[in-house]
Amino acid sequence: MTDETMPTALNLPMVDPLPPETQKYFDICVEKLGFVPNVLRAYAFDIDKLNAFTAMYNDLMLGDSGLSKLEREMIAVVVSAINKCFYCLVAHGAAVRQLSGDPQLGEKLVMNYRVANLNPRQRAMLDFAAKMTTASTEIEEPDRQRLRDVGFTDRDIWDIANVAGFFNMSNRVASATAMAPNDDYHAQAR
Repeated sequence: MTDETMPTALNLPMVDPLPPETQKYFDICVEKLGFVPNVLRAYAFDIDKLNAFTAMYNDLMLGDSGLSKLEREMIAVVVSAINKCFYCLVAHGAAVRQLSGDPQLGEKLVMNYRVANLNPRQRAMLDFAAKMTTASTEIEEPDRQRLRDVGFTDRDIWDIANVAGFFNMSNRVASATAMAPNDDYHAQAR
């Protein structure tokens, strides 16, 4: 199913026609997901902005990292829960359900990650991402050391901070523009 409604409350139509490389990227989305995520459609009014967004997203969420894809999606959901970002909770909650094979984990992270059955590594990671979201200026060396104590490297801490930072930015843009999640996300991996 393809959601053809406006992806945000702003009147910013997609470039038409899309450049061939962008169209190819959107075609891959349809092939893999069954739809083009509305966040991509929202940015497609300006291909340079879309390319910058997707380059950062793909690097943080899919690139080489000591964090698993699931851990990165877990950070996205916890940050989005704190920020009450409907778009990201729906989209990344679906990703957590899919990657973990555990629909309850996705729901618990959306509601309150502290009720989820997390290992010490995941708990420390999510506590750090949560503190970064609510009180980033209060992060001190003991906060970073707690991550090291459960096995994260300094590079991993960099990745945790960058994923959390990216979703804090994305959440604010999505909320400010009333970005609507694709209907397809709601039923995925349930």
